[in-house]
Amino acid sequence: MKTISNEVGITNTIIIHVPLSLVWHAWTISERVSLWFAPETIIEAKEGGAFELYFVPGNRTGMNTRGCKVIKLVDQEELQFTWKGPDQFEEVMNKEEELTSVKVNLGAIDEGSTKVIIEHTGFKNEDRWAEAIKWHQTAWSGVLSSLKSALEKGEGELCCQPN
Repeated sequence: MKTISNEVGITNTIIIHVPLSLVWHAWTISERVSLWFAPETIIEAKEGGAFELYFVPGNRTGMNTRGCKVIKLVDQEELQFTWKGPDQFEEVMNKEEELTSVKVNLGAIDEGSTKVIIEHTGFKNEDRWAEAIKWHQTAWSGVLSSLKSALEKGEGELCCQPN
């Protein structure tokens, strides 16, 4: 039997030279996510919890992932959540019943370095999705660069274990 998938995925990988626990907290604590990903966030680090990013401060109607949820959470290993694309792709990929999903896998390389792999799946292999796929390939690369830069500076709240 042969199965053919009509879906496309994006995978990005980066090495960040900080301990795994700091990378985990940067993804799962709302105040920390807002330091490198989106200026306003609502992150509830539990399965079924919110994973909402607001890219324009004070704007709750556009450029956000409002309504997105944590699908899976394995402490310091995996975070998976539903995803909404930016407003220009709303008609293509932001239908509640057909959201894409993002999986963040973390692995310690040694005591001071962490491998981060993002897998964004659920894109359709159709012409109308091509621009959204291309946009997200660039965007996830930028997101990981922002995370790496923010964490490796070793400054502020991101550099410390939470209280």
